[in-house]
Amino acid sequence: MLDTTPQSDPARPDGHGTADEPQGCLFALSQPPLMIFLAVIGCLLLMASLHDLLLL
Repeated sequence: MLDTTPQSDPARPDGHGTADEPQGCLFALSQPPLMIFLAVIGCLLLMASLHDLLLL
């Protein structure tokens, strides 16, 4: 007879651990609003540094 009892630690279908495992920092960095915000801040810092180096 087949054993059909549920496992105590089920794995997700993609094989990356349990279903209740918390998402990590790389998941947060892959979010589009955060990346747009970081890109805008990076562009402002780049423009400020180029202004200081080339025009002052």
